[in-house]
Amino acid sequence: MTGRPTLGKRPSSHDKRVSPPPSKRRQQSTTTSKAVANFFTPASKKEPEKMAWRVVNETLLIGRYGALQTAKAIKGKRKVAAFDFDSTLITSASGKRFGRDATDWKWWHGSVPGKLRSLYEDGYLVAVLSNQGGISLKGDPKTVKSDQKRLADFKAKVDAVLAQLDLPCVSVYAATGRDQYRKPRAGMWHELLEDYDLEAADAADVAASFFVGDAGGRDAVPGMSKDHSCVDRDLAANIGISFRTPEEFFLEEDARPFVRTFEPTAYLHDEGAVKSTSANVPTSFTKTSPVEIVLFCGSPGAGKSSFYWNNLQPLSYSRVNQDILKTRDKCLQSAAALLDEGTSVVVDNTNADPETRQHWIALAKKKNVPIRCVLFTAPAKLCEHNDAVRALNIGSDTNPEQRTILPKLAFTGFASRYREPKLSEGFQDIAKVDFRFEGTEAQKELWSRYWV
Repeated sequence: MTGRPTLGKRPSSHDKRVSPPPSKRRQQSTTTSKAVANFFTPASKKEPEKMAWRVVNETLLIGRYGALQTAKAIKGKRKVAAFDFDSTLITSASGKRFGRDATDWKWWHGSVPGKLRSLYEDGYLVAVLSNQGGISLKGDPKTVKSDQKRLADFKAKVDAVLAQLDLPCVSVYAATGRDQYRKPRAGMWHELLEDYDLEAADAADVAASFFVGDAGGRDAVPGMSKDHSCVDRDLAANIGISFRTPEEFFLEEDARPFVRTFEPTAYLHDEGAVKSTSANVPTSFTKTSPVEIVLFCGSPGAGKSSFYWNNLQPLSYSRVNQDILKTRDKCLQSAAALLDEGTSVVVDNTNADPETRQHWIALAKKKNVPIRCVLFTAPAKLCEHNDAVRALNIGSDTNPEQRTILPKLAFTGFASRYREPKLSEGFQDIAKVDFRFEGTEAQKELWSRYWV
């Protein structure tokens, strides 16, 4: 007879269909008595949740633990102690670079909780400003499940960290996009000031405030790798507050040397970049033929469009741009029509490689007009900086065409395809143009901040 043994009947030792009873091992419960009591408490008498979340402009995730204390409730200027999250306040318990899930974390150092509590007791507003590019808040149907898991894991981890810290009030700002909130851009800081009523010039104690983060641009030393970036140090510089690394702040170690991959103010003082009243302009540039093609070659953000508007448009050149017309064929058709009308044409695209440039050289031959090349020499980091300044200041004079920020691939893709143009390709001449800043003092101040 097959089936389950009769109740109370002990299975024989040779009956392999029945597993031996499991060993008795006590399971450690993660449910506290307080949680159990709260579960059975009527809703009207339950304590309010200490963690609250909201989203600003579809990309900035804000969490607040405890009750918000605004400047109105505190006398005098407010000191702010702001921190990065990962690799500054916490690290993974598993030893992996990124935590596997919401539970894979531990304090970066045992002194962290005590130091934060001491800051709060000393009157500091304690906050977290963190880039979280791996989280999406926009609900892409293709990635909705993985996006939801990452978001849930992040919220649960933050909740657990702040619950263990248990300060009366801590706010967390997480930048999930590549916009004004992403460090080193100061959007998260400005949102913090607004949340705590610290927008007035004398409300925040800037001199006493500071930011702590692991992205300090430090060089590698024996036993310690190079920092992955300098965005935390650059954020503090943009805000105008002091900066410290976790080792300096929590462990009181000496500061290590650091470097920035691009220093805007240093660039402005480089030879040839000071006291310029025009962007990238070779003053000797003139129109050499009644009808001609001028082909631009250069990275996105190198200043090509500015060069056209400032120098060639006044000479009655018409501009053809693939960002506007979308395809090369449409650009070629538009250029051909303009040439037939007797109008000179500027091809305002990147034109990185000889294969791309040959399409325009062939058109010049077909229409029997000369073709010239203007080569923009701005390096990649400068171009990324220019693009960010332009895209993140829509509505200002820096971005009259309302362009959005370009992906990193736009710059790396250009670099991988780029081959310096040669006269042998068929150009009448090639003019090299170095980027030079153009603008008012207010625009210079904006351009001189750290944006990438």
